[in-house]
Amino acid sequence: EGRLVESGGALVQAGGSLRLSCATSGITFDDYAIGWFRQAPGKEREGVSWINTHDGIPAYTESVKGRFTISSDIAKNTAYLQMNSLKPEDTAVYYCAAVWALKTNQAMGVPYDKYDYWGQGTQVTVSS
Repeated sequence: EGRLVESGGALVQAGGSLRLSCATSGITFDDYAIGWFRQAPGKEREGVSWINTHDGIPAYTESVKGRFTISSDIAKNTAYLQMNSLKPEDTAVYYCAAVWALKTNQAMGVPYDKYDYWGQGTQVTVSS
């Protein structure tokens, strides 16, 4: 059974940086695409960034382009989300999720509830 564990969330001032980690176990990591999603209070969960762990091709939602960088380390079975120039509107619970055998552009189109595995989430709070 696959398991994903996020870490790295924290309280940070606007303009600051955080790196989130998504440690996986129980899956063949490079058979999956990883997506990072976030959910702010009272809002729908939204996709933020995606990566196919085999070819490393990334994708981003428009609001984080140029600020966030997704990456993956096959040797550590871990995906990362480097978040720079954080804004108060980035405040949310951040989740990582894994979906089997999809390219990055395909993973972008999959609803979050169709992913195979989910983490428990990590809170990111950006103060103004």
